[in-house]
Amino acid sequence: MKALLFTIALFAAVLPCAAENNVANTPATSTIKGEVLEVIDVESYTYMRLKTKQGESWTAVGKVTIKKGTNVTVENVTMMSNFESKTLKRTFPSIAFGNLAGVAASSAADGAAMAKAHGSLSQAADTKDIKVPKATSANARTVAEVVTQAAKLKDKPVAVRGKVVKYNAGIMGKNWIHLRDGSGTAADNSNDVLVTTLSGAKIGDIVTVNGTVRVDKDFGAGYNYKVLIDEASLQP
Repeated sequence: MKALLFTIALFAAVLPCAAENNVANTPATSTIKGEVLEVIDVESYTYMRLKTKQGESWTAVGKVTIKKGTNVTVENVTMMSNFESKTLKRTFPSIAFGNLAGVAASSAADGAAMAKAHGSLSQAADTKDIKVPKATSANARTVAEVVTQAAKLKDKPVAVRGKVVKYNAGIMGKNWIHLRDGSGTAADNSNDVLVTTLSGAKIGDIVTVNGTVRVDKDFGAGYNYKVLIDEASLQP
């Protein structure tokens, strides 16, 4: 895909955050690697324009000292799309909030916390005591089975029934869902799987997704995932 050029709006400490409209976020699981081309420091954050394999990308992390030419990795990324700064009277395609690898992440440096501070992080469903029965089709799998058996299931169809715990619409032409069924553990991230779909859903819905398992999927622009269920259809 074509390289994207990402820009960022700065916020003065004495002013409220710039307003955002039609902002959507990907789950905070991706990473962005690249060479630092430009650094802009503000009160609490450091903004870096990176040269990545997919093109140039703007990222924001908790304030750090970094030099141009340094190769960095931004972890726990939350992508924000269609970011409108009323201060600059301009809408930016995307910006990645996260924390710099090798630097202890504070609440300000955490990608999700930073995105939430800008008023645009989607709400998540209650994830306690989720127990959803496994789908009944021949290729039925639990969330944990998809995550832990990803190599064996690569490029194969699966059916997974679970609860929608996060939902972000209209990013790169897809809707992005986090699904849980009560299987797996948070310790190894096997209790949650990402699903891309053209179908709509609501947080808290119980659905069956039918899609294809993808491994080490790179959508470009910093959207990199170890495992997900791609191009899924949804059924109640």
